[in-house]
Amino acid sequence: MKLFVFILNNEEYLEEVMEAYIEAGIDGATILDSEGMGRFLTYEVPLFASFKDFMKGNKPYNKTIISVVRNEESIAKVKTLIEGIVGSLEKAGTGIMFTVPVDWATGLIGEKEEE
Repeated sequence: MKLFVFILNNEEYLEEVMEAYIEAGIDGATILDSEGMGRFLTYEVPLFASFKDFMKGNKPYNKTIISVVRNEESIAKVKTLIEGIVGSLEKAGTGIMFTVPVDWATGLIGEKEEE
């Protein structure tokens, strides 16, 4: 199992991205409102207020989507589908995607209750 994390920089793609998760066989995820460090420093820390000009065009808020995924095939498929929607993640400002190993989890969708 892996924790699959995708930070989506353009919220306009959220619905399509969720459809990609379902198509890839990922039937559960948590969506968090988030913001990048650059946005926080620029707008919340007066010392960095002059950086506002550099932030033009960047989206102020992100969506962070986390999901525990049981198989590698689903991760490979959703990665391909997401890049088809948002474009290459190699392009700055598109988003960030990564996995982390999960040694143990309970309460997952589709998990059978032990009697």
